[in-house]
Amino acid sequence: MVKTGGRSRVRLRLARTLAALTIAGGSFAALQPAAAVAAEPLTSLVPVPVSVQPAAGVTHTLAADAKIYAASAQVGDYLAGVLRKSTGYALPVTTAPATPPADGISLLLSGAPGSVGDQGYQLTVSAQNVVLRANTAAGLFSGVQTLRQLFPAAIESPSVQPGPWTLPGATITDHPRFAYRSAMLDVARHFHPVDAVKKYIDQLALYKINYFHLHLADDQGWRIVIDSWPNLTTHGGSTQVGGGPGGFYTKAQYSEIVAYAASRHITVVPEIDMPGHTNAALSSYAELNCNGVAPPLRTDIEVGYSSLCISKDITYKFVSDVIREISALTPGPYFHLGGDEAHATSDADYQTFMSKVVPLVAQHGKIVQGWHDIAKVALPGTAVPQFWGTTTADQGVVNAVARGSKVLMSPANKAYLDMKYNSSTPIGLSWAGLIEVQTAYEWNPGAYLNGVPESAVLGVESPMWTETIVTSAHIEYMAFPRLAAHAELGWSPWSTHNWNQFRTRLGAQGPRWTAMGINFYKSSQIPWDTGGNPGVCAQPAWAAASVYTGGNVVSHNGAKWTAKWWTQGEEPGTTGEWGVWRDDGPC
Repeated sequence: MVKTGGRSRVRLRLARTLAALTIAGGSFAALQPAAAVAAEPLTSLVPVPVSVQPAAGVTHTLAADAKIYAASAQVGDYLAGVLRKSTGYALPVTTAPATPPADGISLLLSGAPGSVGDQGYQLTVSAQNVVLRANTAAGLFSGVQTLRQLFPAAIESPSVQPGPWTLPGATITDHPRFAYRSAMLDVARHFHPVDAVKKYIDQLALYKINYFHLHLADDQGWRIVIDSWPNLTTHGGSTQVGGGPGGFYTKAQYSEIVAYAASRHITVVPEIDMPGHTNAALSSYAELNCNGVAPPLRTDIEVGYSSLCISKDITYKFVSDVIREISALTPGPYFHLGGDEAHATSDADYQTFMSKVVPLVAQHGKIVQGWHDIAKVALPGTAVPQFWGTTTADQGVVNAVARGSKVLMSPANKAYLDMKYNSSTPIGLSWAGLIEVQTAYEWNPGAYLNGVPESAVLGVESPMWTETIVTSAHIEYMAFPRLAAHAELGWSPWSTHNWNQFRTRLGAQGPRWTAMGINFYKSSQIPWDTGGNPGVCAQPAWAAASVYTGGNVVSHNGAKWTAKWWTQGEEPGTTGEWGVWRDDGPC
């Protein structure tokens, strides 16, 4: 496959032009060595902001006696809590005056451009001070996550580090593409205690995730106390996949999770899957079964065999009680009914069940969410089907959109965090395919489903099912780095979408995750920044004028590259259109 001639020369000139670009209006410099990225935090932000305007030659160094002036005490206290651990500074939080002081960090609920809306912000770093403006506390909180990334990675350390804590001068104006950016954790297959859930919530907040979908019940376990049906937890919560001890949340513990998420401007969405995925409930109460016989608890990972008894009145009392008690503990607007893989329920029974249950959600003050299987019934226009399929077409979803619904996008072959990265990944499943970082990043939520325009997309969610995920270290390994890829799809303008630029910015997150102790997957697709010079590759440096044949190995931008076939002038990492080079990872 020959790559010389006019087209190759044009592509080479284009690559060199892109490499020379400076940041302007959300357009970032092309692929750089990891060491250069470490020195330029403005080019390392994830998600990439709408607009970044550098202030040439300007830096701001956080002083030991700096103060935080906050219009939102909650956001100010949060920021101080992050910075105190690593800097050792006192960083007192005081009420922000009308005019920003000439020093310290100001968090203001005034003066932000109207374009940033309810969730965006404007961040200005000058030599004298740092001023963050937003229209809401949620916008300030989003801006704080960007501010964290402007500091050296050691700012995330849990212990005092030497500094200095220097920020690059700039004005960043930013707002999200989608108002809804979510992650899901399944605590039914393997139970995850409160502290593990809080830890994950903190990690979600880093990348501007603002909804947390908690999958609370399934065939293998029921994880939240329902006072009117106590056996659900005492019996149904007593085990998990593999036969471990299981566990459940008391109402106080669930409320603790909800409040903790709210302190990170994250809204909890509870899910009780029905009418299928209900074996834990059926085993807890015989009367929920059509034959009146409670099946044994299950600790395998099979699906599709269970169903509530559609014809019994007691079923709807049970469902109403569950929705009522959980809704009373959940201030957010949504209740997720599941509704997927109900293979043991006939289509007619499924229609009957949902026609009775969907109104119960509204009766208890919530908006229906459900996996996209629920779209085969006539949903109200407020209902949100969550697409989890592996194709790009679903007529039921299109019909729901025609009735006014907005769709939450979670295609399993792109967004499921429990899928293996590759065949060697030690945990996870692969039924939806292998999902490396590039696969997780290279799709467009606003144009993915045929017949579903971007205006009908509510947002993006990254689900994590836990058949094989037992510990916080497992959660982190499967979420990072893919969660950051999905977060950028949900937040950043589509016009900024560029794999080669993203992979470099993502690589710069590595030292931050290391400082935080996050057990992330070090994908060979990413030029990971190790906090310094990545080293010198043993191979000769790539040269544009040289001819390479399949199997030739070169070094370029701190990574090793292997030619796939005959090539000349195709720069590794910047002309991925042709795929003539294989990235073999950092030196």
